[in-house]
Amino acid sequence: MGIVVSLLNHKGGVGKTTSAINIGAGLVELGKRVLLIDLDPQANLTISLGIPRQKSTIYEALRGESELTPYTYKQNLDVITSSLDLSGAEMELINEAGREFILRELLSQVADDYDFILIDCPPSLGLLTLNALTSSRYVLIPLQTEFLAVQGLAKIKQVIDKVKFRLNKQVEMAGVIATMYDSRRVLNRDVVDTIHKYFGDKVFGTYIRDNVALAEAPAQRKDIFEYSPKSPGAADYLALSREFLDRVENGIHAKSVAQREQEA
Repeated sequence: MGIVVSLLNHKGGVGKTTSAINIGAGLVELGKRVLLIDLDPQANLTISLGIPRQKSTIYEALRGESELTPYTYKQNLDVITSSLDLSGAEMELINEAGREFILRELLSQVADDYDFILIDCPPSLGLLTLNALTSSRYVLIPLQTEFLAVQGLAKIKQVIDKVKFRLNKQVEMAGVIATMYDSRRVLNRDVVDTIHKYFGDKVFGTYIRDNVALAEAPAQRKDIFEYSPKSPGAADYLALSREFLDRVENGIHAKSVAQREQEA
């Protein structure tokens, strides 16, 4: 059965969608079969991959009007698309019995077809995000290495802990991803030090460097490996995908590849 992973941060512009796409594509590079779910009403993941409007999106599936209908972006990488209609889903589903478990039930239909299912959550902590967390085994938190991005991390952890206590005993934070990192900037280094103090070894040893190719790829409707496989962005996301896979396969508390290499 596929391992469900949510990428979550209630602050926008931190590299969440970029990370969802490129970790998914990185896992494909490592031989895994991956499903991406665009759970954001802004549909940035769908748009970034150039997928046309589908008759059946995650919105129709959540409303019970259709089953999950994966769109094949490329070999071993499928997508459940989103649309602006999803913005009304939270109000429309508020009176549904078991509303926090709707996505989990839908995923049970396709989970055996994939090694990993990655959910790009909306930049909020509402019902859609609760559905994602209730469905997930692991949570990844992309975090831009800027001062304001650090604010609210305690709230994210609090929400994950509440979901673990009340709705999903299995959910666990797999790690924090430092994005848009430039080692020449004192602020970036200070932010990384701060999140290390707060999250310890939950912070991935691979930092996603500030790289123009990562910003250009969505404009070309491609993941970073399709757009610029030799770029620092591709190298970073492949290394991050390996590190994440290592944590999952060897236990989430095991030392990361990067940490072991640093100690060697």
